[in-house]
Amino acid sequence: MLLSKETYPGFKQYPEKVLQFGEGNFLRCFVDWMFNELNKKANFNGSIVVVQPIEMGMVDMLNAQDGLYTVYLRGLQNGKVENYHETINVISRGLNPYKQFAEFIQTAENPDMRFVISNTTEAGITYKADDKASDTPPASYPAKLAVWLFHRYKTFNGDAAKGVHIIPCELIDKNADNLKKTILHLAADWNFEAGFVEWLGSACTFNNTLVDRIVPGYPKDRIPEITAELGYEDKQVVEGEPFHLWVIQNESEQLEKELPFPSIGLDVLYVKDVTPYKVRKVRILNGVHTALVPVAYLYGIDTVRESMEDKVVGKFIKDALYDEIIPTLDLPLQELQDFAAAVLERFSNPFIKHLLMSISLNSWSKFETRVLPSLLEYKKRKGALPEKLTFSLAATIAFYKGKRGDQDIALNDDAALLDLLKNAWAKYDGSDASVKTVVTDVLAYDKNWKLNLNEVEGLTDIVTKHLVSILNNGMQKAIELV
Repeated sequence: MLLSKETYPGFKQYPEKVLQFGEGNFLRCFVDWMFNELNKKANFNGSIVVVQPIEMGMVDMLNAQDGLYTVYLRGLQNGKVENYHETINVISRGLNPYKQFAEFIQTAENPDMRFVISNTTEAGITYKADDKASDTPPASYPAKLAVWLFHRYKTFNGDAAKGVHIIPCELIDKNADNLKKTILHLAADWNFEAGFVEWLGSACTFNNTLVDRIVPGYPKDRIPEITAELGYEDKQVVEGEPFHLWVIQNESEQLEKELPFPSIGLDVLYVKDVTPYKVRKVRILNGVHTALVPVAYLYGIDTVRESMEDKVVGKFIKDALYDEIIPTLDLPLQELQDFAAAVLERFSNPFIKHLLMSISLNSWSKFETRVLPSLLEYKKRKGALPEKLTFSLAATIAFYKGKRGDQDIALNDDAALLDLLKNAWAKYDGSDASVKTVVTDVLAYDKNWKLNLNEVEGLTDIVTKHLVSILNNGMQKAIELV
């Protein structure tokens, strides 16, 4: 028996107020779950029309279940194991604009439509010069949205009250600013009237965002167990962690009044500038991941959770976080510490097996964007180099030697970097001098670092010291000497 409005006794139909581009696991476990909460606790009284952004997608599967699906949230929260599920009843229908273009455009004529949400992958917000306003539909997401917005503008004769809040969730910097810029570019290409551009700027808001929730997705290994628990079949089950954070840039108080997520206890922040929160996430969550991988893997550990549970490695990463990363950030200390504590708790999630090797992909570019800024800022503020982060840099070089004991490491990175590391390690003859040569070659690769790191006072020597220790003592002994 498939989940549907006939099999779900609590089914309810709400007025359509949200247009959502994207039907994937993340939006359904994050944004749609939040709107479902808003209906339950704040009388939002609204539903979501999901638009499939590419020709091949999942709206037919959503429609087969009348937009219903189950969210399972599993993990640690405030020191306690959370494991619960909820039926999400907030999607009214799904549309494939490649087959239902007229119905897609018709949603712009709905006076109740007020919000546009999207997650079309990092490549989704892209200008395509060959998109045409006459295409049914245009290929790119910005072009589809531009056509939809123009139709709404024309339908309501430029009525400012019929503008919409546009809230993209794509994982790119300044996602809304880039989306708006692309739409304006298309409007110029297509010779849309000046009034439309004015309406876009005055009646619509484009809100930069930061999103954060780990969503493993469809739990295929647990489906028999889930079906038995639910008593019906759900082909759209999605699994995520309890932690959630949505930071939304908002120039006025209007959006928060219309979407009062914080008032019902959801971790949604309305802020003037998303940037400090993005830096916080990149430096703390992503930075700790990147700093952890080579140390823990060479120590003999395979997953993030095992790393946190290990007394030695767990202490190393906590010390790096609290003593060397947090002091380089400018948000209030308590806020940073609270976020850090939540991150460490998430890393200990007993329901998620996060392999270190899966995080190791492109470690060098990740180190440059996620860890190096903390390392350099620490030196700037403290006048000394951070021991744990420089040790992680040395461990990364050791990791790219390609061996964990007798086991080969499946290195996965930019081909030029792999060649650089292979040639550098070819110069290693067991001597301390040759270790320094390896380090010097790696730190000199300014194509990755955007500068020659050998010019950072003391960095070559401290990384060499740590790498000598790792090679001579092994990771298990070397980490205790840091």
